[in-house]
Amino acid sequence: MAGGDHDELYGDEDFLADYGEDLGTTLDLDTWLPGFDLERVMTRIRQELAQAVSKEDQLRAIIRAEILPLISGRPGGPREAGLYQATADQLETIYQTLLFAGRVEAVNGTFASYESLPIGITQIGIAIVGYEGTAGTFSQRLFRKEMAEKHSNLLQEVYACIDRRQENSSSARAAPYSRLARRGIRAYAERSALVDKSSAEWRIGQGNPCAYDLLTGSGYLRLLDASLGTLRRLILRHKKFVFVNSVLEDRGWLTLGSSLQPGEYVVIESLERFGEQVLGRWQYDPGSLRRVEDFVQECCPEVLTGVFRTSGLAPPRLFHAHREHIHMAARIAMADSLLRPARGFPLLLDVAETTCRGAFGEDGFQGLIQEAYTLNGAGLQYFSGHKQRR
Repeated sequence: MAGGDHDELYGDEDFLADYGEDLGTTLDLDTWLPGFDLERVMTRIRQELAQAVSKEDQLRAIIRAEILPLISGRPGGPREAGLYQATADQLETIYQTLLFAGRVEAVNGTFASYESLPIGITQIGIAIVGYEGTAGTFSQRLFRKEMAEKHSNLLQEVYACIDRRQENSSSARAAPYSRLARRGIRAYAERSALVDKSSAEWRIGQGNPCAYDLLTGSGYLRLLDASLGTLRRLILRHKKFVFVNSVLEDRGWLTLGSSLQPGEYVVIESLERFGEQVLGRWQYDPGSLRRVEDFVQECCPEVLTGVFRTSGLAPPRLFHAHREHIHMAARIAMADSLLRPARGFPLLLDVAETTCRGAFGEDGFQGLIQEAYTLNGAGLQYFSGHKQRR
């Protein structure tokens, strides 16, 4: 039986391919450095970085010479696919007529959570900002309560509460306000604010507009229905939007982007393939499956994915925009990103995040909870004293 279980385990070869080292060697503590030998550590890091940079330089040269010219006219690709250059005059026009004229707003959000035995509280905050100031902030708080407020049988409710808490502690989807749900609600709120609360002509968001959490509803039917409705209005009606990824996702496309010169962008594909991947991975009920299939067929081909690069100091950034406005959207994202050349990411999105953290951040949120406990005579008995290991 042990042999059968072992046959189902895999990944050792992937580990060797990724790290160039056998997993058994890594697990052998005799191969670990005793203490912290700074000189040896820095020597190894410098060597590895030098090799990685050299290989990336070779990779970029091949991509630029052999692959980028093939993107335009690629079979199955959108007609807009190809390599483009944003000129200084185009970006200057965007600064004067759109960004600094208040015709562009960005939306970003944050959430903070507190978990204890008697209650769990999640605070979600959203901010809309433009270069004429903050257009609005919105917040919502979710309260997890596992003890009913009225008890027909108190002892039975206590047993049920203990069972629920233990089950939630060992479950991947621990509670209605799990991280998956919080993330999905925040993503929905950001897009809903872009559509229904922003009044600017152009709107900037973060990530993939048709995020996985939204196309699956994070497992919640009402969130799925609300998300599909909001995304339809954004994609089919408003159209003037651009979303930019802040994290290192779609590494293959970013590899293409690493070969770009400052001021260049490449349009690659639509979100249709992404939507079909979501359909293939998630288990929907028949009704939800039909609704998501209709959305993917109708809306995903209208959103194109590309990569831009604003400076030699900044990494490439993945972006998504409506195909009717893909070039203007790319230039708006690049112009805003040029305001911080070393980061190469839209400044308005960073300002929106900073605004959120200032109004709804972790420190202030925890302070409010601590004060409420103190006023109720509970002191700090429900605070763990340290954050969970990651």
